[in-house]
Amino acid sequence: MVAPLYTTDSGLLFHAGKILVLTIGLPARGKTHVSRSLERYLRWMGVKTQVVSLGDYRRKTLGGAQKLPADYFHLGEKSPETIALRKKVSDGCEQQIWDFFKTGQVVIYDANNGTRAARQKLAERFHNKGIHVILLESVCDNKEIIEANIRSVKISSPDYRGWDPDKAVEDYYTRIRDHEEYYDPVEEKDWPYIRIINVGEKIMVNNIKGYLQSRIVFFLMNIHNRPRTIYFARSGQSLIEHSYKADSDLSPAGWEYAERLKDFVIERRAKNLAQRGLGTGDQRLVIWTSTRRRAHHTAWPFLQAAASVSSSNLATPIATPGHATPISVIPYHGLDGGKLLPPTLASSLSIPAPLIHTSTSTPTPNNLNIKVIEKPQMSEINPGIWDGLTPDQARKYYPQDWERFVKDPYSFRAPRAESYHDLSVRIEPLLIELEREKEDLLIIGHASVIRCLLAYLIGLPASEIPAIEIARGDLLEVVPASYGVHCKAFHFWDGPGRRVDESLGGSGGEQKDPNNFYENYAEDTKGKRTNAVTREPEASIGALGVV
Repeated sequence: MVAPLYTTDSGLLFHAGKILVLTIGLPARGKTHVSRSLERYLRWMGVKTQVVSLGDYRRKTLGGAQKLPADYFHLGEKSPETIALRKKVSDGCEQQIWDFFKTGQVVIYDANNGTRAARQKLAERFHNKGIHVILLESVCDNKEIIEANIRSVKISSPDYRGWDPDKAVEDYYTRIRDHEEYYDPVEEKDWPYIRIINVGEKIMVNNIKGYLQSRIVFFLMNIHNRPRTIYFARSGQSLIEHSYKADSDLSPAGWEYAERLKDFVIERRAKNLAQRGLGTGDQRLVIWTSTRRRAHHTAWPFLQAAASVSSSNLATPIATPGHATPISVIPYHGLDGGKLLPPTLASSLSIPAPLIHTSTSTPTPNNLNIKVIEKPQMSEINPGIWDGLTPDQARKYYPQDWERFVKDPYSFRAPRAESYHDLSVRIEPLLIELEREKEDLLIIGHASVIRCLLAYLIGLPASEIPAIEIARGDLLEVVPASYGVHCKAFHFWDGPGRRVDESLGGSGGEQKDPNNFYENYAEDTKGKRTNAVTREPEASIGALGVV
């Protein structure tokens, strides 16, 4: 469940008490990735959670590895100076844990904790104060995962700033071999424990009790650290933009937008895969859409592109995952090149050829692997009786409701509508699927749904969800990493359906429809780039409206 709308006197939820999760494992076993992912999920649930990282605290207090004694990372005999420094760091981390427990509920102590005697003493100190202790061991015998973790995370830390990458990897392997000599696997039955093998390949649990501990196990059963990219884009403009009830199809400009989106995503993804030494056919692109027509029809050009390179017979049915019956496609001969459209659209719409003609500037790869899935949970937020109203009309006809909405746009629910809290609860199963998905993922959705999913990934508090700007014509690119996510935004569209600031010389667009303000509460593209994309404009998410 998503964060509840109530608080307790103790600040604790689910009658779970306070919990200390001690991570255990050799270096480069994915402990940080697991810790940060679990922290993000628990915070989304409303549980006050913090990761205390021994490595981060050591670098902040003592500096990088270059400033440490030569025997600091060796677990054998140590000099008095090294013993004092290590005690200073461990005591400082323990004090941070105690300080957070004054107001918080869950602490994840990200450290090796490799010797049985040391973790036993630490666990007993907190257990004696009434804090539940869980041992979380990360075991990894997959050399590819270890090597990738070292190269992508460890050698980019301040400890190896200025080092030759190969020498840094060799040094880190030396550190791992030293820890292996003194490492004690978790075998004690005194404490509840969770053992994760190869970052999600297998999981073992012992003596887990209560709702919150069970939710922790459930989440950890669905995570992985396989490299992937998550893309977000809004659906194209529809024929009836302002109505929630009218499940209208894409407008001519919406079909053009869908083609542009397809070209831009394929181009961006090919560059990202090339940086990892892969081709477009080496990893599948999974596309999620809602069941609303304008959303899943925005994904049609991707299926068309995949069909055109996989078969020369344009009349071959294309299976759309999520449906028992495949959707057949036929050539629409009114378009140059015989573009594919659903039969109903080909027969009922008169669409000018230039609007949905595939751009020749971006050649389609010859080995696309695409899967489209419709998700009912991804339908846009329900505006209830405010459907089709402008802000002025809502303020006039429902003044009291309007005042409550302005004060708390996250939890306020208009009559017969959904609040953003309701929407967040509805899409929670998608978060687990999002964590479990190992392929590149493109989410074509509505602004309200993308706000919730993006807030989860980048760790924003729930109160800020309604204020996240999700403009049509921007492709958001999110890359999960061990310490969080890397976010970029790319602008590729200025046509109808996107607000254009005329003072900046924008052309070819029109003002957004004010009638759909409940869905587009935060959308305001004033001051943003409005010229066609001739290069890759990048910006952080924060620069694009996350407040």
